[in-house]
Amino acid sequence: MAHMTIDENASEQLSICEALDRVLNKGVVITGELTISVADIDLVYLSVQALLTSVETARQMLDSHITTPP
Repeated sequence: MAHMTIDENASEQLSICEALDRVLNKGVVITGELTISVADIDLVYLSVQALLTSVETARQMLDSHITTPP
């Protein structure tokens, strides 16, 4: 079993700025589902998918998808 000291852990921590930079450069997809029911009768179903990325990364993804044949 490996033991880490506090100093070793501190060097592996990720700041909020670095995390946001990674998300914007690579992109992240967030998905969720919500069902509202009353007396076991489903009244509303909501499915959400969101892509969080920078505009430049989205353009690069779109360009590579369009130029690559299926």
